[in-house]
Amino acid sequence: MQLRVSAILFFALTALLAQPVAPIDSRGWINKGVQEYKASRFQDAVESFQKAVNLDPNNATAHLYLATAWMSQYIPGAISPEHTDLANKAEAEFSRVLQIDPNNTTGLASMASLKYQQAQGNSDLDEKIRKLDEAATWYEKLIAADPQNKEAYYSLGVIDWVKWYAPYMRTRTDLGMRPEQPGPLPNPARQQLKTEYSSLIEHGISSFEKALQLDPQYSDAMAYMNLLIRERADLADSPEQYRSETELANQWVQKALDAKKAQAAQLVEAPPPPGQAAATPQRIRVGGIVQAANLIQKVEPVYPPLAYQVRIQGAVRFTVIIGRDGAIQNLQLVSGHPLLVEAARQAASQYHYKPTLLNGEPVEVVTTLDVNFTLP
Repeated sequence: MQLRVSAILFFALTALLAQPVAPIDSRGWINKGVQEYKASRFQDAVESFQKAVNLDPNNATAHLYLATAWMSQYIPGAISPEHTDLANKAEAEFSRVLQIDPNNTTGLASMASLKYQQAQGNSDLDEKIRKLDEAATWYEKLIAADPQNKEAYYSLGVIDWVKWYAPYMRTRTDLGMRPEQPGPLPNPARQQLKTEYSSLIEHGISSFEKALQLDPQYSDAMAYMNLLIRERADLADSPEQYRSETELANQWVQKALDAKKAQAAQLVEAPPPPGQAAATPQRIRVGGIVQAANLIQKVEPVYPPLAYQVRIQGAVRFTVIIGRDGAIQNLQLVSGHPLLVEAARQAASQYHYKPTLLNGEPVEVVTTLDVNFTLP
């Protein structure tokens, strides 16, 4: 009988010890939420981060994690009270972060990104411009806090391009000009665009130049430099000036291609020296089709309204680095229409794969990832 009671107590104690122990402080709940977030259990992560906030309301890190968990569930362009609420909750938490720490660069960048996402998913042009202006304001604050932030300068340039591209294409369409038809535009349309948008174009080019000063191999900035200069050529006052601008744009295309090739070469692990046994590599290259079989979370892109209106479709291709945990660590644009790139980037950054094992050890993976946009 004593033996039986002891056995019962033993199994009861074992079962009790097997129960997960709830965290006792804010840091513990943050750590728990991080693990849930990595496992893509976003609602569980929200609950853990909320408990961390409740225990320590002045902990900027807890608010930042909670805001990020809300934002991860927000889908730009999804018109529903649920998604509006997600964006509002994320904004409220980012605001709290910046009340506690006004120069928190992650909070500033996240707030800017949220406003940009809201703009991209908005079909109302006036509201879209308003959100873009809000995003630009936050990126300016980010630059004030971190003058070496190349992504902030790059984002300002992209915002300028987005604001310019719609009226530019609308003018070409109204004039009956095909997208590939050479310029410059005829007057009075040319002069009207020049008056309204020259300063915006120059500000965009200046922003990309600053990003490139910080990173001379910033291929995405080079690609947008090409676009703005090529489109600025349509405002030229003479065929000679138009050809000069177009040639300058072509030079930026070549620079972007050269930078992408250099970046792709750096992603490949160097072979071991002669005579030295090869250790298990930390990073391997896998074909895009093969790696797609390991995809466990795919986020569909939100079709940018402007791209939809002008009937643009196709694939945006990235070279990506997938971490040992299966999460996307790095995205490098390879090809794709500029109107589709940002929506594709937002979707692809949320992809999640099964960890790739080599000799029983998880390794990083270099592969290609295509995000497709198809018109109905």
